[in-house]
Amino acid sequence: MTQEGLLEVGRIVKAHGIRGEVIVDLISNRPDLRLAPGSVLSSALGPLEVLTSTPHQNRWIVAFRGIEDRNAAETYRNTALSAEPIEGDDDTLWVHELIGSEVFDLDGRSYGAVEAVEANPASDLLVLSGDRLVPLVFVKTRLPGRVVIDPPAGLLD
Repeated sequence: MTQEGLLEVGRIVKAHGIRGEVIVDLISNRPDLRLAPGSVLSSALGPLEVLTSTPHQNRWIVAFRGIEDRNAAETYRNTALSAEPIEGDDDTLWVHELIGSEVFDLDGRSYGAVEAVEANPASDLLVLSGDRLVPLVFVKTRLPGRVVIDPPAGLLD
């Protein structure tokens, strides 16, 4: 969770071209809502209104209102983008709710806390202490502060 209840939904990675477009690494499964023309994302440098967005090599090329050239775009390098949570399924796993949760298997064995969630094309990964990784497909239930997983034999040994 970031400022004032907003979720981090992406990060501006770098400038793209000379017309002020930027490359955005999106952390959302709803690009249709997050990067729709007219959408406004929050950043430490102020609100950013999306003019256009196009998928590009597992990222997005985005034009924001007010970022007119490459020099302006460069000032946004590594800027986190935040937005209000999208109302939806109660089954949705939110990164900010997973971080810090204790991880248990179906038998009650503890594997420690979730330190981070790492993007991965096949399935995002829970990062546990000791650099252990658990694909989200093995998460069976999530309660406040607790994640229950059903990992295959040998995954966490």
